[in-house]
Amino acid sequence: MIRSKLPDVGTTIFTVMSRLAVEHKAVNLGQGFPDFNPDPRLLKLVDKAMADGHNQYPYMPGVASLREAIATKTKALYGHAYDPETEITVTSGATEALMATVMAAVGPGDEVIVIEPCFDSYLPAIRLAGATAVPVPLRAPTGTDPYYRIDWQRVRDAITPKSRLLMLNFPHNPTGAILDESDLDALEKIVRDTGILLVSDEVYEHIVFDGKPHASLARRPLLAEHTFVISSFGKTYHTTGWKIGYCCAPRQLSLELRKVHQFMVFTVSSPMQFALAEFMKDPQPYMDLPAFYQAKRDRLSEGLAKTRFKPLPSPGTFFLMADYSAISDLPEADFSRWLTVDHGVTVIPISAFYQRPDAPESNHRLVRFCFAKRDETLDAALEKLQRV
Repeated sequence: MIRSKLPDVGTTIFTVMSRLAVEHKAVNLGQGFPDFNPDPRLLKLVDKAMADGHNQYPYMPGVASLREAIATKTKALYGHAYDPETEITVTSGATEALMATVMAAVGPGDEVIVIEPCFDSYLPAIRLAGATAVPVPLRAPTGTDPYYRIDWQRVRDAITPKSRLLMLNFPHNPTGAILDESDLDALEKIVRDTGILLVSDEVYEHIVFDGKPHASLARRPLLAEHTFVISSFGKTYHTTGWKIGYCCAPRQLSLELRKVHQFMVFTVSSPMQFALAEFMKDPQPYMDLPAFYQAKRDRLSEGLAKTRFKPLPSPGTFFLMADYSAISDLPEADFSRWLTVDHGVTVIPISAFYQRPDAPESNHRLVRFCFAKRDETLDAALEKLQRV
């Protein structure tokens, strides 16, 4: 008999809802993946890499050309020069980077501060490492400020002598919140005062709207010295199924990360790495991404405004939250299942991003829509939602 290390963890809500969508032939605006193919040029580069013989184990931290391309991009966008040989590691998606980082950085007796709502892999990773998660809630929108924001004083108050790591995710899944320069100022002060290490989950770094820049923690030298910066090619190039991400961190932090990484997956898909390295020579695809997704965000938001859902602002990511309080009093998970089964549209309950999903304080009658979909998919969903 196995003694479970995650006794209260089942199948992720994303898998549950996607399976439900298939069973009921619903339009799936739940799980965060595109329903369209990546750039044909990228697919051809994968074919070429395979034909050129790149089909065996690549170097454990990632092929040199890809790590160099990541270093070049990061320096150009954020001004920080990471050494591709010792400070950049290619991972099996951002999820593996997050798990390896937590396993490398914390252990029994340590505390890890997370910002709620938070992505569902954070809490299990912390528990598997033997550490304790300390949730700090985002400040909810108000009548005068319609955006979710971090209350930095609450973050500072949560830090104790046991605090080892602070996990941040901006642009934020599921709220779409982004950071600005004043947030980086506040975070710098916290790091200067406490020395706490940071994980910055920046997988949506290229999906920031309305002309705003992405406030990467790599922009500030002090923050970069203390931070594992994680990103994802899946989000940037519409290749979530390839499961390729990366982590940029100072040499000593990367050294510990790689010790875990090499025994979790050793290395990741060889032809995809070579193809991505070549494709990254042209920055236009990720430079065009904000406008591409902003059009989809606006299409969904304007369509929802004609339903009984109340869309919330989405400054970044390819997600949009909506309030359904005019429709139902059901808890979020129950409402999401009802919407899938009875109305043929699948969403994700925001309560799934909390440590206690069933608690009343985790249920605010909010659901998350993914708009990384073809326009015809969004329109089909909106047609059904107008009848709710």
